[in-house]
Amino acid sequence: MKQQKLDLDNNLLTKRFKRAMVLLFSAIALFVLSCKNDMQKVSVYATELNLPTQSAKNISVEYTDTGKLQLKFSTTVLEYFDKVEEPYYEFPEGVEVIFYDEFEEVKSIITANYSIYYENPQLWEARDSVVARNIQTGEKLETEELFWDQVKKQIYSTVFTKITNEDGVYYGEKGFEAAQDLSSYRLIGSSGTVRVQDDEE
Repeated sequence: MKQQKLDLDNNLLTKRFKRAMVLLFSAIALFVLSCKNDMQKVSVYATELNLPTQSAKNISVEYTDTGKLQLKFSTTVLEYFDKVEEPYYEFPEGVEVIFYDEFEEVKSIITANYSIYYENPQLWEARDSVVARNIQTGEKLETEELFWDQVKKQIYSTVFTKITNEDGVYYGEKGFEAAQDLSSYRLIGSSGTVRVQDDEE
């Protein structure tokens, strides 16, 4: 009798389990069918967001003010993304920016292996072997990340920075702040080595 009762109980549990599984899979099937179109739309939109709407190669742009050359910008690849909340230009193969003085002589040059330009804040972000050189003073700045705020006409970084000039080598452990033409700068968390030359007697 006990064995029969156990068998009956097991059969009831099995039937209940099967019914529960059928109901569960039916609910899942209905949910998937109702969401299928929405999921396809999301997939299409996501794909579009990851693709540039415009692209170009070997670009060189000159900016003038009152007829005088102010800067020249060059890149081998430009990609524009405007299907995002904050549109931006991406330069996956790097950039070169040349600044000129009032006599249209080269004053400073910034190069980087990768860069992004955000339209609305007019902010550049350069990464990977960023080098800024003041041609007129011979100073060279090296860092792995640099921001250029066009509105404030300022460049800055929050990561380790090295500056080399005729007086020595200086380090900014926490970055730097500078005028965009490198005419003045301030290292953050600075240290360095100064070259000392003995006077001949």
